[in-house]
Order: sequence, then structure tokens, then C-alpha cells
Amino acid sequence: MKSKSEWIDKPLMQAFEAEGTNAYRLSTQEDGWVERFGRDILISHKTEPARDELIVDLRAWASATGFELNRVFARHLPKKNDERTTPELVFGEIGENPESIATEFSLDYKIDFGAGYSVGLFIDQRENRRFIRQAKPKRLLNCFAYTCSFSVAAASVGAQTVNVDLSKTSLARGRENFALNNLPTDNHKFIADDVMSILPRFARKSEKFDMIILDPPTFSRSHRGKVFHVEDDYEALLLAALEVADRNCEILISTNCSTLREKALEAMARYCLKLTRGAANFHRQPPPREFPPATGASTIWMRLR
Repeated sequence: MKSKSEWIDKPLMQAFEAEGTNAYRLSTQEDGWVERFGRDILISHKTEPARDELIVDLRAWASATGFELNRVFARHLPKKNDERTTPELVFGEIGENPESIATEFSLDYKIDFGAGYSVGLFIDQRENRRFIRQAKPKRLLNCFAYTCSFSVAAASVGAQTVNVDLSKTSLARGRENFALNNLPTDNHKFIADDVMSILPRFARKSEKFDMIILDPPTFSRSHRGKVFHVEDDYEALLLAALEVADRNCEILISTNCSTLREKALEAMARYCLKLTRGAANFHRQPPPREFPPATGASTIWMRLR
């Protein structure tokens, strides 16, 4: 395991605070990582010994930096998605509401440690949410929207958004994120359906978007039993998205699948462009400052031209 000296330092924490951010990675190690979500800490670990060592290092880091530990949760990182479990409280007041608020660039997001394996915000996408706010899209399509964090970022700079996810519960949490930031949902849609079914419908209606978010789960199954596997189906997903992309559309191509790194994603995207006789430029946002190289989601942006 890495030593506590490789944890985030106080100057970087202060830099995050100055940016209005209290959700970030504290440490990334071989067998797990530790993240802050507002006043709470989440330890993600591959083994029980790793969890125990991370707890010891966390306490030492907190003492060294003067960080006050309130609640600490831990979750096991399983090899299979169906083995995922809800984080457990390892330190803090038992029976306290598992919900809290985390802030990123002065936008608030609801965090829920009792809602399942994922708590509501993926920290490794921070710089992509920053880019959305800088790009100021007019109409954003958020596929596999989860709790709609990309859409909150877009709506904060005036965009209309369409959010598609299989889970009504996740979309309801997305609406809560809009409300947390005093963002009305009048010009936003929340559609509980299969992305691969919705995209062709949008195409038939000639709907167009100037920004599209493609950040699918590694594996999912619709209510009708239809399976999406990112290694097999991402190409079809991107081709379908291109049918509803406006001229100069920015498309985020992202995945946590370990076999699809940035070079593979770009190669796939160029192949799809060749099939559609399209052209694009590619760029990448800088990785989150506290993440070691080649950790977190693989992401590239494709701008059509």
C-alpha cells in the first residue's frame, strides 16, 4: 500500500475550497481509494486488509492535515457488478440520515450512502463537467444520465437538457439535484427508457443536439431484458448518437471499462466517422489533479465538423 505521504496535501485542498469544491479523491492506492463527499468520506477497497490499512492511513492523514472526520463509509470493489453492495458505516453516528450534500464548482449534488453501490456523483468526471460549463451548449442529450450531474452543469449555464436513464429513481434524484441549485426543470426532460431505443426515435423526429454525453455503464439490462455490454455495443451506441448530433456537436465518449482506454475509444470513434462519412476533431480534458495517471474513467471529446 502507498504511504500517507501520497495522500492529497493541504494546499490542493485549499485550492479546491477556493473553487467551491468539496468532493475530490484523497488517495489512490493499489487496492482501493478514498474520496471526500462534503463532510463524509468513502473508502473503496478490494480486500478487507486493504480497507483496514486505508482506515489507519486516513486517520493519520486527517491528524496531519487537521481534517475533522465526521462519517466514514466503506464499500467493497467486487469483480462482478451483481456483487455490488451498499456502503457500510465504519465511523460516525449510527442511525443518522445517510444523505448529504457535496459541492463542485459551487454547484450542489445530493449524495446518498444508503441508495446503493454508487452514491450519486462520479468525481473522476469533474473536468468534463467543467468543460460543459465552459462550452455553454444550447441543447444537451445526457444518455445513461444517472443523477444528471452533467445536465446540472449544462443547465447552470442556460442549456436545455434531455436526460435518459433506465432508472426512474436515478432520474428523480437528478430532479432533486436541479432543485438543490434552484434550476427549474420546465425546459428539461427526464425519460426513463432504454437509450438504444430512444436514440432511433429521436432520429426519426429529426431531433438534434449540440452536445451529447455518452458515459454508459459497463453492463446493463433493460426492463425488457435487452442487454447492453460496453465492449460489444459502444460502437452501435455512438453510431446512433451521431444520427441526432447537430453540426459542430461536442460528444463526450467515456467509459470505466478497463479494456477501453482513450486510444481505443478514439479508434472506435474514427471508424464510426468513416462509416458515416463524417469528420471531427478530438480533444481531452486534463485529468483531475489529484488522480494518478491512467486512473478514473477513460474519456475523450469529439467535436464534429
